[in-house]
Amino acid sequence: METSELLKKVRKIEIKTRGLSNQLFSGEYHTAFKGKGMTFSEVREYQAGDDIRSIDWNVTARFNNTYVKVFEEEREMTVMLVVDVSASGEFGTQKQLKQELITELCAVLAFSAIQNNDKIGVIFFTDKIEKFIPPKKGKSHILRIIRDLIEFKPEHKKTDVRQALRYLTSVIKKRSIAFLISDFMADNFTDALKIANKKHDLVALRIYDKREMELPDMGLVKFKDAETDTLKWIDTSDKNVRVHYYATAKKRETLLKEIFNKSGVDSADINTAETYIKPLSNLFKRR
Repeated sequence: METSELLKKVRKIEIKTRGLSNQLFSGEYHTAFKGKGMTFSEVREYQAGDDIRSIDWNVTARFNNTYVKVFEEEREMTVMLVVDVSASGEFGTQKQLKQELITELCAVLAFSAIQNNDKIGVIFFTDKIEKFIPPKKGKSHILRIIRDLIEFKPEHKKTDVRQALRYLTSVIKKRSIAFLISDFMADNFTDALKIANKKHDLVALRIYDKREMELPDMGLVKFKDAETDTLKWIDTSDKNVRVHYYATAKKRETLLKEIFNKSGVDSADINTAETYIKPLSNLFKRR
């Protein structure tokens, strides 16, 4: 991609997502994701209704008047975006590709984070760890993340969520908020999910396309698995085929929700055909 074209894309995403972050998500993000705890701020004179446990007895004795300690939330946190860049992200039949939707989501979350003085870092993964961007603050750092999301070319095609979660727990030592963003077309990651969620505040954002749930009647069609390059002919005019396809997809969706619930992981489903504002906003409000 030409540098000028890349910069235009970065700028377009910045304008859209920064505006959404400012207008819609800033307050909700702050409320949904708590800081590390409470830290001492100042002392002030006691007022009716104050908790007597907060009285500062040393200052009270010194000034012959009752003073209480005031604490405020220690806000600064580390936010990690654990981003699936496998080949299945190059699919999309509605408004945009899954990978394009993921890029916008990451940008919104990143701008929300820096508005709250949080650090932001990224792990790109397929069935390998493709790239790690250490957590930092600042607009230039966010723009670098957006640029990488747009132009990054992974070396591998398949998906291994388990390996991504193991890498997260090993490389990020302090507790963080971690957004795991994927279509979750992978297996055997339940244990890794539970372990990662004990160390970090893990949130799963499942990205999907309508045609991964429902097949239209298009006759005999050749399908290609983007991650394995396997080709297969499917007769979409056969109603039984379409019903089986939907039932399989629905079963997988239900199983994923059960995995997230049992692991104590908050989650949201985001469709390429719809705006991500509502599911993201609902997720924040639920927390």
